[in-house]
Amino acid sequence: MRVLIIEDNQALSALMVERLGVRGIQTDQAFNLEDAEHLMQTVNYDALLLDLGLPDGDGLIWLAAQPKSRPPVLVLTARGTLHERVSGLDTGADDYLVKPAEAEEIAARLRAITRRPGDRESVRLTCDELSLDLASREVWCNEQLITLGGKETEMLETLLRNCGRVVPRERMEAAIYGAGEPVTPNALEALASRLRKRLLEAGADNVLHTVRGVGYFIGHRKPS
Repeated sequence: MRVLIIEDNQALSALMVERLGVRGIQTDQAFNLEDAEHLMQTVNYDALLLDLGLPDGDGLIWLAAQPKSRPPVLVLTARGTLHERVSGLDTGADDYLVKPAEAEEIAARLRAITRRPGDRESVRLTCDELSLDLASREVWCNEQLITLGGKETEMLETLLRNCGRVVPRERMEAAIYGAGEPVTPNALEALASRLRKRLLEAGADNVLHTVRGVGYFIGHRKPS
């Protein structure tokens, strides 16, 4: 599971990264809503852990404006009155916890909201003959289902979100690997090679390209 922690208290955020990490939950951090929006454009999170009092806006107002295709949201906030809890859930939070909360309970609630089927829209990313269903994580080539590993799927998702545009190496690493996860110098090249091989086997030829020293792009036409 990969979770985005949206929390402006950096010490608290770092503590949650550590305590959720030992419980098998991979995390990234955003200290404001602008950073959260940027990360959500490149990474498909399984859930969001959202504080409400953020420096560039109210988390509840931001939540109300999110599309149905967003990841499930666990609100973790100091706002703890009955009215505030009900308002948070009515606005769209999948669950609501009041600070302070134990990491064990936070982890359990994150697991619970990611198990719920929900009613979010199924969204497909498509580029040429390839498509990825964001809800089911199924990958299709010419409408035939193909099987990819987890990081291969994450790499493909980032490329599909930028069809025909070069994705820089640094951005690709941020989309695939969590904070603190060791990345060897040739990790991306090896991952791209595996993904390219699987796509070729599925009949998607000449679609995954490496721009040496810059990054990667997907599509039959070279980026301008």
